[in-house]
Amino acid sequence: MSEVPKTCKAGVVVKHGQDFKLQVQHVPVPDPGPTEILIRLSATGVCYSDIHYVLEDLPLPRMGDYGVRSPGHEGAGVVVKIGSLVGNWKVGDRAGVKPTWDTCMSCDLCWGRHECHCPEAVPTGLKVLVDSELRPGDWAAFLGAGGGVGHMGVQLAKAMGLRVIGVDAGSDKRKLCMDLGCDKFIDFTKVEYVPEEIMRITGKGVDGVFVTATSPASYAIATKMAAIGGRIMCVGMPASGTAFAGDDPMFLILRNLKVIGTLTGSLKDTHDALGFAARGLLKPVYQTFSIDRLPEAVDLLRQGKVAGRCVVDFNA
Repeated sequence: MSEVPKTCKAGVVVKHGQDFKLQVQHVPVPDPGPTEILIRLSATGVCYSDIHYVLEDLPLPRMGDYGVRSPGHEGAGVVVKIGSLVGNWKVGDRAGVKPTWDTCMSCDLCWGRHECHCPEAVPTGLKVLVDSELRPGDWAAFLGAGGGVGHMGVQLAKAMGLRVIGVDAGSDKRKLCMDLGCDKFIDFTKVEYVPEEIMRITGKGVDGVFVTATSPASYAIATKMAAIGGRIMCVGMPASGTAFAGDDPMFLILRNLKVIGTLTGSLKDTHDALGFAARGLLKPVYQTFSIDRLPEAVDLLRQGKVAGRCVVDFNA
């Protein structure tokens, strides 16, 4: 293992808000604390929740409140240094960073499947499918199916025996979704009303609606495409106060619908998802950028022009 450098390149937020500014700068490489490890990242995904943190449009603590200047929460790489009290890792191990890490693992939430809600958690796709309680043969619709979260959800849903309808826009997203196994694809820019097309395909509506898109429009139509007894799974995070998940109470009551919010999964969910990948059932689709092109990647992602996952390759 080569010597750990004193500095490295990083995407640094120099201005927050709607007109945020991101620069690539050389920053000091941190020294791990007694119970920490230092990972040299090989690659990291960039998702819209990173952009939300920069825009500061969610009811969440600001990055700057914790001294964080570089968003990112889904990296993988190699351990290059370990703290004095670390006994279960060694230099050279491959490691990844979960969206939520550094939980207490002592409270009721951590002992269950909800450590991402641990009061001591430090925040950074399988869980949502487990929470939906769908069974093989059920219909599932993914709104934003061609995005970073959506395209992985589609593959997991197919691996679990569900019939899948992908909803997105454009020929590239159509090809992506059909190549990944979607039974049907709906381009929302080419149909008058997506729920009507859903009903035409299924005859009854879908058993699960997975809103992986962040647009208020997706949440506005989600309940209308659900079958009686269906579940609307809220995954995508729109800006605070811009979207409403649900419907008139009488509509929900008469159709026995459930609207469920879901955050990131547990360590068990991560283990199970990696199991699907090891069996060749998950094939991530991504567009790579070097660290120097990070501002460009963020701009394309913000415009919705990335099919699949946006990935920064630190070796490029």
